[in-house]
Amino acid sequence: MASVDHSIEKNIKAYEPSFETMVPTPFVKFMRTCILWQIIRFIIINIKMLLVVRKSHG
Repeated sequence: MASVDHSIEKNIKAYEPSFETMVPTPFVKFMRTCILWQIIRFIIINIKMLLVVRKSHG
């Protein structure tokens, strides 16, 4: 059997600050909850989708 090196696992600490998730900034929170921005993004995504469909059927 091959020996397994467990030294890598010993160096990993589960709750170091590098394992924390990013916290959204106030601007990001605003953009995620702004209805006007969501409508604009919805329109942009639909236009992109229409262009892709038009290319595939053309």
